[in-house]
Amino acid sequence: MLKEVFVSSEVLEAFLELCREVFPRENIMLIRGKVRGERAEIKEFLIPPFSTYGEGFSTFPTHMMPFDLSIIGIAHSHPSGDNSPSDEDLNHFYGKVMLIAAYPYSKGSVAAYNSKGLKIGFTVE
Repeated sequence: MLKEVFVSSEVLEAFLELCREVFPRENIMLIRGKVRGERAEIKEFLIPPFSTYGEGFSTFPTHMMPFDLSIIGIAHSHPSGDNSPSDEDLNHFYGKVMLIAAYPYSKGSVAAYNSKGLKIGFTVE
């Protein structure tokens, strides 16, 4: 199980900028990276195919996901300002890690979670 997630400040800022652009709707992205043991490295965020951004939700058809083993999780925004995962978030967990960015979408407003909804370490390099 993952214990630490690392991302460069440039990659994280690109995700946060997209969150700001779709505000007040939720943003959703795929996380591309590598998992080695208990450590994950995020390399980039990808826009899911046919994604929908709404007020209070964001989604995409999982059957349209590309077969790509480098996709290690999902990242999305919470315009409410709370970066805790909802039951809906956990029921639609994909991969090894979930990032949630809370309004106002700064580096300090992002948290990482495992599939059980437990917060894991998150480091911006």
